[in-house]
Amino acid sequence: MSYFDAASSAPLHPVARQALMASLDEGWADPARLYREGRRARMLLDAAREAAAEAVGCRPDELTFTSSGTRAVHTGIAGALAGRRRVGRHLIVSAVEHSSVLHSAEEWEAAGGAVTTVAVDRAGSVAVGAYEAAVRADTALACLQSANHEVGTEQPVAEVAEVCRAAGVPLFVDAAQSLGWAAVPGPWSLLAASAHKWGGPSGVGLLAVRKGVRFAVQGPVDERESGRAAGFENLPAIVAAAASLRAVRAEAAQEAVRLRELTERIRVRVRQLVTDVEVVGDPVRRLPGVVTFSCLYVDGETLLHELDRAGFSVSSGSSCTSSTLTPSHVLRAMGVLSEGNVRVSLPVGTPAEEVDRFLSVLPGAVATVREKLGAPAPVTVREKDALVVNALGKRCPVPVIELAKVIGDVQVGGTIRVLSDDEAARLDIPAWCEMRGQEYVGEEPAEEGTAYLIRRMS
Repeated sequence: MSYFDAASSAPLHPVARQALMASLDEGWADPARLYREGRRARMLLDAAREAAAEAVGCRPDELTFTSSGTRAVHTGIAGALAGRRRVGRHLIVSAVEHSSVLHSAEEWEAAGGAVTTVAVDRAGSVAVGAYEAAVRADTALACLQSANHEVGTEQPVAEVAEVCRAAGVPLFVDAAQSLGWAAVPGPWSLLAASAHKWGGPSGVGLLAVRKGVRFAVQGPVDERESGRAAGFENLPAIVAAAASLRAVRAEAAQEAVRLRELTERIRVRVRQLVTDVEVVGDPVRRLPGVVTFSCLYVDGETLLHELDRAGFSVSSGSSCTSSTLTPSHVLRAMGVLSEGNVRVSLPVGTPAEEVDRFLSVLPGAVATVREKLGAPAPVTVREKDALVVNALGKRCPVPVIELAKVIGDVQVGGTIRVLSDDEAARLDIPAWCEMRGQEYVGEEPAEEGTAYLIRRMS
């Protein structure tokens, strides 16, 4: 079985395993106590903090260990907003932030705060000028991820950090996906990360708050971790997290070159091997091991199961499922296809032979899924001014499949109306038009669902 989902959680690094086992014997005591066992535990905790701080690029006393990356995000955002409440209640986030950041923004807005969401381009990148334009006199905090978790696009964090510093606004960076590869550049103010993303154990997060940043801890406070993370430290996991971070960073430069070559091979070969495919994300400014593509006329969930049967564990940048029928917020913000979406994220040490085997299996898997989705067809009728495809009750990609089938049945300049009650169609139909050179006119209410209007241009 080939595990190609390191962006969700990387396999435990051998150094992490060794450090974890060793610290279980040495680091079980309370590091706050003054007796011998406590002092020994304290030395391990201090050494782990120094190693992690060096990798982050901050001072040891600026770094807090939390119970998860999500907890680090929630604590960091809440504390920064509370610390600057006299400045204002305005928060800036990008449209493609991790759900933990967006959930914090939703909670802030529900409590009466103001939130500005900065849009991204089709590659998933923000414009520095858009952040500059979003800053107001009452802006308390801005947030920007270092790299996207679904499509791998790296963001211009250093440039945005300079804009924020000039405006006197702290920048919070979610560095979960990138910290294992390099320190985040620029004058950021707060940073969060998660150990299981770089090969450390789960249940350890990092929160860095640089000196001079106004920060007010929310909720009950105790004496541990500068009052920012209550509860007894999971010292063995913390030691393993810090040791593995140092280990992967020592290997990062060489391994990044190798994984970039492998992901570039996938990006190029997928287009050659599979028809009607869109490779998404920035082609240059991207994480070394992540490549994401969408296959037209394919149900993503079914494709992932087909690849699983072939021996490949991959993920999807789309959250379209039979229970939610909701496209990923990242793909929606980018305006790209959500159907048939596959994210390949290669762990450190992935053999080139496994990538070649994946490329040999993929075309057959896509063909199998497309064949399964060939029927049943929605009802197609002609009205005086348009061809109408009634795809109500059919989940994507069926509405798009039927649109592709009938586009040739109308004259150039003619109109097709696709009726659909699947939320994914709102993203996939415009994206299909973009790929196929047809004009997406817009949407309008219908008696049931929504009518999507397409004009044939070629």
